[in-house]
Amino acid sequence: MKSSKNIVFLGMMGSGKSSVGFLVSKKLKLDFYDVDTCIENKLKMKISNIFKNKGEKFFREYEEKVTLDILKKRRIVIALGGGAFINKNIRNEILKNHHSFWLKLNSDILIKRIKSSIKRPLAYNTSNIDLKNMIKDRTKYYEKALFKIDCDDLSKKEVINKFLDIYEVN
Repeated sequence: MKSSKNIVFLGMMGSGKSSVGFLVSKKLKLDFYDVDTCIENKLKMKISNIFKNKGEKFFREYEEKVTLDILKKRRIVIALGGGAFINKNIRNEILKNHHSFWLKLNSDILIKRIKSSIKRPLAYNTSNIDLKNMIKDRTKYYEKALFKIDCDDLSKKEVINKFLDIYEVN
């Protein structure tokens, strides 16, 4: 698929958006943007510190601005933050003008990956029940993505191959 549309990876924190997105960008020889890393670089502060010092409301507003700016570029690969696709403005822009890929993992795998990560402020020290509820709530947004890749039991290489299978025929 030779398209001027961007490739956007979305899904829960810990689903592999950044690592898969980076590897896909290398394979397709496209620039890669990790929205969370862009935010950290612009504010010169880790996401966990942004949440702690400025609050989630500030973060979400800043995330919207940065994400929409990145989405103006063409022929790039983007890894969204886990909560970005819940934002109506971001979601509508992506669904209308970009190729969206949801990296879907079952909740037990996600919880195992994110629960004790201090760099994930919404997951750190959160109960499994609350994390399962967050995953369930966000899933109704993620399901709107143009494409879904079930990543359970797959290596990064297998996820990338699944992506390429979808990307090549569309």
